[in-house]
Amino acid sequence: MRPVKSLVLLSLLCLFGTSCAHSPAQIGVGVGVNLGPEPVCPYGYFDYAPYDCAPYGYYGPDWFLNGVFIGVGPWFHGPHGFYGHVDNRYDPHHGYHGPLPERGERPFNGFRANEARDGNGHTGNAGHDGGREHSPGFSGRGGAGGHGRH
Repeated sequence: MRPVKSLVLLSLLCLFGTSCAHSPAQIGVGVGVNLGPEPVCPYGYFDYAPYDCAPYGYYGPDWFLNGVFIGVGPWFHGPHGFYGHVDNRYDPHHGYHGPLPERGERPFNGFRANEARDGNGHTGNAGHDGGREHSPGFSGRGGAGGHGRH
């Protein structure tokens, strides 16, 4: 019976005392995202996480400035309002399961534009026909590595 009396007494003290006054809890929430450095891929990388390396022929020549990929997503460094052609048949989101680029592969002119995208993956109008574009090959920085397979 003693524990019951102690519990009743403690309850009465909390009910009438000031020691049980509630103060609002302060909760802080912080969100930080550190994506790290831009992926280094020979022919660019996809515009969605985990930013895997794109195969040769996915991006058209619009996406390269002096042979250097202009980036996508958080690392996009192309001009404002940019839309460039892609061949989305090489996109895993569209069912592509084929090989991804190997270092030293010979360039080919098999690019067939079927979509235009901005640096964040939104489709739109590039303002010109992509039917006569040819894959530019890659020169400059690059090589194996990055977040994707190669």
